[in-house]
Amino acid sequence: MNISEQLADARAGNAAAQKCLFDHLADPMMALCCRYVKNRQDAEEILLDGFYKFFKCLPEFKYQGEAALYAWIKKIMVNQCLMFLRRRHAFSLLSEDAAENLPQVEEPLAQLSAAEIFELIVRLPVGYRTVFNLYVIEGMEHKEIAAALHISEGTSKSQLSKAKVLLQKMLLQRGIDYVKRKTR
Repeated sequence: MNISEQLADARAGNAAAQKCLFDHLADPMMALCCRYVKNRQDAEEILLDGFYKFFKCLPEFKYQGEAALYAWIKKIMVNQCLMFLRRRHAFSLLSEDAAENLPQVEEPLAQLSAAEIFELIVRLPVGYRTVFNLYVIEGMEHKEIAAALHISEGTSKSQLSKAKVLLQKMLLQRGIDYVKRKTR
């Protein structure tokens, strides 16, 4: 049974089709949730809440291919992660003035494996980690991040800058050199 058939059956309330979809999508979505929260139990809770929303809204979803499905569930999961983090008030915030005084630095992480990069990202404080994920991994702009997190653009920029500085320190502790280069 292909994905479009599973979606049609899941819309009709077929529990077996819903389980197949869950089994197919759960691992990558769990990895996404783990990028935002350190605690695996919290990530599992977010994952389940996200899938509840996914199945609840499934009748309105127009299937246009597997890529569209992944984009849609990814957006649901990111939003669930952000709602979870907002409920916990887990962000350390800076004023925009303080953000302007932070150096803008960037380093390539090419010398590390994906697992090593993931380990470093998870070690970041929650505010840094969230903005870093949204900006670097999800490709959002600071204006979008600010709106999603209910913070100022300057705060988003400062959180990203601090995340990069902390990642650089972590890389240096591992003996990995980095080269500064300008992006975005």
